[in-house]
Amino acid sequence: LGIVGMGRIGQAVARRARGFDMRILYSDPSEPEAARELGATRVALDDLLAESDFVSLHVPLTADTRRLIDARALARMKPTAILINTARGPIVDQRALYDALVSGRIAYAALDVTDPEPIPVDDPLLTLDNCLIVPHIASSSVATRTRMAVMAAENLIAGLNGERLPHCANPEIYT
Repeated sequence: LGIVGMGRIGQAVARRARGFDMRILYSDPSEPEAARELGATRVALDDLLAESDFVSLHVPLTADTRRLIDARALARMKPTAILINTARGPIVDQRALYDALVSGRIAYAALDVTDPEPIPVDDPLLTLDNCLIVPHIASSSVATRTRMAVMAAENLIAGLNGERLPHCANPEIYT
């Protein structure tokens, strides 16, 4: 498993992969202590792409990560590789991904995010049997939505009582 971005989410993925005794490679500008504890090996992105059976993206969208996975990066991957993007759509050049999937340059892709979102109904990626696209709805669990509703109600009650909001999105208003 190659993890691109070893922040909080990348580390959570690594913990799960460790449970399956997977060899874990990661590419990240930093070297978090948790990565060593998880037995993950830091490598250059090109090496990660060339060696991984699964490439899982967990980087923020920045000027440096926009189109990080382009035609060149896809060409470095194994023809049996699976690309997984649960980070941000623009990290992957979707036209290059389409070409790589059609030509057999990589085997599969699983996208939780697209560029744009939602993906247009006429996007060519939707025609492929080797590309899974699902809506970006990780927060749609009953537990998460219940917690969101409780937090909103707590804020509402505090506001009505003239108290500080316990879950304030912009706490600088209190300074």
